[in-house]
Amino acid sequence: MVNSTEAAPLANIDRLHRFMDEHDLAAVIARSGVNFTYLSGVAYAGTLARHLDLAESPRPVYVVWPRTGDPVLIVNPLADAITRRDSWITRVIVYASYTEQPLDKLCDVLRWLGVADGRVGFEESYFSAAQCNALEAALPRMQLVEASRMLAQVRWIKTPGEIALLKQAADLLDDAFLEVYASIERGETERSVHSRMVASCMRRGATFAHGWMASSRNTVPAGGQSDVPFLAGDIVRTDYVAYLRGYPGHASRNAVLGTPSAQQLQTYRKVRDVYLGAIDLCRPGAAAGEVYQFVSERFAAAGLRFKGQLVGHGVDCWWHQQEPIFARGSKVELEANMVIALEPGVDEWVTQDMFLVTERGARLLSDKFRTDELYVIPSH
Repeated sequence: MVNSTEAAPLANIDRLHRFMDEHDLAAVIARSGVNFTYLSGVAYAGTLARHLDLAESPRPVYVVWPRTGDPVLIVNPLADAITRRDSWITRVIVYASYTEQPLDKLCDVLRWLGVADGRVGFEESYFSAAQCNALEAALPRMQLVEASRMLAQVRWIKTPGEIALLKQAADLLDDAFLEVYASIERGETERSVHSRMVASCMRRGATFAHGWMASSRNTVPAGGQSDVPFLAGDIVRTDYVAYLRGYPGHASRNAVLGTPSAQQLQTYRKVRDVYLGAIDLCRPGAAAGEVYQFVSERFAAAGLRFKGQLVGHGVDCWWHQQEPIFARGSKVELEANMVIALEPGVDEWVTQDMFLVTERGARLLSDKFRTDELYVIPSH
């Protein structure tokens, strides 16, 4: 049962159970970072985190969530302490790393829960063919059902607790932007400024943070930090994610070092006008592809060359870029209580914000860094 001394699950359990009923699932196995984090409430860091990303990890962890009864966590010894500290699931089974087979423990739990003869949802991409064969051999009466899409649909409607945590993470990241942008000096490198950005996020309580900070003169902006210096007149372009308990603050912020040119101010306003129009479209019932089409057409009308493969995406735990993806032709419809990140941009000009979709439209979550005017960094 859920530990009464801890906070209630952030996950949308009612929606999970409704979808499990619709798909006639006796249980769900969560193995990936997104779904393990979502259902367990545990956001691992460092090496433990990488084991969630690798399908062939020798030290996997699992959540087994039955439709009736209490969920179970299966973990390795190194993950035991943090799991018991942070998870709302109190049934924790520990296997001996490298000597016991984790899959054997998983089969034991499925039998113990009484679901080994039923339909069990799992993430096919996180189980190798050999692992699937082993499960089917050990539990021949169980029917494995691919459930990744179903679980994504569960996750994309946020609970009040998730929304509050996403807002907190967005505020943390904006505070870091405001601190670091005010400190950028002419001649210092992207690498130096990026290191302060990550340090600011961590100092403010982030579990981990990643992203990039680039000068408009860098022709490979997302290629990792470089020793390109920031000079007067440079456009600063960014893309950062800072995680709290597995939930991200996510934003991109433009700035200019020194007095911006008339051309820079004009382009920023053009891009911002398209950005504001895209926000207005983000209401329940709108298709993600419609927003993409609008952005593409508006940039063309403004005389700006748009080359983006997406103009936004859903925001979720563990991996920030999830459905709905605002790409050409996407028919995924927005629903109330989705959290999305919009990032329509051209070349170095990109503002990215997080929004909560409501019946009245999109409500800005990342609102501590004002973007109505281009941020200017004094050139010393």
